Amino acid sequence: MLLRYRYLYLFLLLAPWASSQAQHPIINYETRFLPVIASKGMVAAPERLAAEVGTQILRDGGNAVDAAVATGFALAVTYPRAGNLAGGGFMMIHLADGNRQTLIDYRESAPAAATADLFLNAEGEVDRMRQFFSHRAAGTPGTVAGMIYALEKYGTMSLREVLRPAIELASKGFEVTWALDYELGNRKERLLANPEAARLFFDKNGARFPVGSRFRQPDLAWTLKQIQRRGVDGFYAGKVADRIVADMIAHDGLMTHQDLIDYKVIEREPVRGTYRGYEIVATPPPSSGGIHIIQILNILEGYDVSAWGHNSAAYLHHLTEAMKLAYADRSQYLGDPDYFEVPTARLTDKEYAASQRSRIDSERATPSAEIQPGIDLPYESHDTTHYTVADAAGNVVSNTYTLNFSFGSHIAVPGTGMLLNNEMADFAAKPGTANAFSLVEGEANTIAPGKRPLSSMTPTMVFADGEFWLATGSPGGSTIITTVLQTILNAMDFNMNIATAGAEARIHHQWMPDKLSLERGISPDTLELLLQRGHNANMSTRTLGRVQSIQKIDNLLYGATDTRRPGGWVATW
Repeated sequence: MLLRYRYLYLFLLLAPWASSQAQHPIINYETRFLPVIASKGMVAAPERLAAEVGTQILRDGGNAVDAAVATGFALAVTYPRAGNLAGGGFMMIHLADGNRQTLIDYRESAPAAATADLFLNAEGEVDRMRQFFSHRAAGTPGTVAGMIYALEKYGTMSLREVLRPAIELASKGFEVTWALDYELGNRKERLLANPEAARLFFDKNGARFPVGSRFRQPDLAWTLKQIQRRGVDGFYAGKVADRIVADMIAHDGLMTHQDLIDYKVIEREPVRGTYRGYEIVATPPPSSGGIHIIQILNILEGYDVSAWGHNSAAYLHHLTEAMKLAYADRSQYLGDPDYFEVPTARLTDKEYAASQRSRIDSERATPSAEIQPGIDLPYESHDTTHYTVADAAGNVVSNTYTLNFSFGSHIAVPGTGMLLNNEMADFAAKPGTANAFSLVEGEANTIAPGKRPLSSMTPTMVFADGEFWLATGSPGGSTIITTVLQTILNAMDFNMNIATAGAEARIHHQWMPDKLSLERGISPDTLELLLQRGHNANMSTRTLGRVQSIQKIDNLLYGATDTRRPGGWVATW
């Protein structure tokens, strides 16, 4: 009798759920990956405590921008491998009032003393150690200025309010997680090489702090308090700036007081495109991501992509060939638009895409050596981070920021608790040669004073029938573009929910080197068919990207954190 009532209870419980599938079809037993659902607000981020900080800001009456800024500052405390104060990035904002989007560019810039041959040795070759792990590798940071700019122009709360949680996390500390333990262990040797970084992240014997122990960062709390009290001047002038410049002078760095004072945030118009009725709103130069996502989508729009089947050999072949064409153009036509005329309109034009599509052989891979940039005109790191925020009013923020490498240059500024970026490595140290991530770059991205290095960071939004539908972004250096691309393709062409769209196996090709990387999860049979078509393909030894995404359907928010790396979280309200 008890068992019978138990089954009756289960039936009554599931009956309304089953009838609701017409409204919310992505919640069903056919899907292996399910998103988190919320009705008021959501933060999808790479670390739990920072995500919870953002949702608490929403509960306290803040909007998506307030929550994004609070999350960004909190990640500087809880996610030191990529969360930062001394880095930079891009923040895409969708404003429900007026249904418009804007892009805040707070990318780092080259110090005034930077020269085109900054990283060349006496033989004219690139000195990789100087380019990656020296004080000269640091660009003038933009994160603090960018966050404050966003807050003051589009937020509703005070800087004091949004910084309070980060200061508390830094001063009172938080428990060391397995994810943080792994990240510090993975970079231990390089971090220990810098005495200040060693002091901050390890005990006096050079050992990691035990998992579950409390990790306090009083120096970082001090820096955050300077910003809280004085705003932009709390970082770019005064005692924090003095400590940054003193460290530069002591170690042959370039950054000066004037570089810090002169740093400017730039608000830019996003790049826009369409794909099968969807509108794509993405990051403009000095990021290459938005242009090339739209370019590849334009090429693929000429095919019946869904008919091939997801991750079939035919689909992956055409996707790869389109990637090659876009990355070849990246090598020549992309740079800081304030220093180089980027042909954005031409690259994102559908007629240009049609001409590029005609270069694709549907049966055979074209060797990269035979592909040149197509227009007839006279290592970002894998350890960037991304988070996405949505509020009850319909505002959305998609933010990607970075130190470049995991833990940046692995150099900490004494007395500040913060790590320096090594974003100068994203310039073309020697045009025509590959950077840290095997991306070949040209004259458009050479080093010049005040210039911003080319980036692949690509916070992206998709709109359906004029309404916000999806926002996503990813770390991953050169793989960011292809990661974001495949995530939105999975949602648009293959009708996947946002969790599945981000979880499915991905591929990556960046023109040079001529190598197609496949994540495990792609069928060995498919790999064999790609090899038969002439692709230099193999299974990647690491995962590709890590998206943090939010989708809106029927006034509900669906969020997903990519499980390719540990510690991610979707916090809801």
